[in-house]
Amino acid sequence: MHIENFRSFCLSLPKTSESLPFNDDALVFKVGSKMFALANLSSDELSVNLKCNPDYALELREEYSCIIPGFHMNKKHWNSVKPNQCLNRELFYDLVKHSYDLVVKKLTKKERTALNL
Repeated sequence: MHIENFRSFCLSLPKTSESLPFNDDALVFKVGSKMFALANLSSDELSVNLKCNPDYALELREEYSCIIPGFHMNKKHWNSVKPNQCLNRELFYDLVKHSYDLVVKKLTKKERTALNL
């Protein structure tokens, strides 16, 4: 998987925006004001941080060697994923969508209404 495929998928999700708020190497995707994905642009290999349900995060880490606790993130709620090492495209996109859905669910009612979500 190439960063452009990942980027296109993220931007296809409703009301998603992208930015480089931390530095030129950390591409962030948000829905509303909340981040659901962060990609490391400085690495030769695609590496992405994704939000995850804590129980599901533990299951994924046990099953897939390319999924580890989120680098520089809350390890309970975030995973770092290197999809090219051990995931198929469908599962990786499911994990991105799972992250997006978790974030949408946590938006305030006012924010969801403003975004028409």
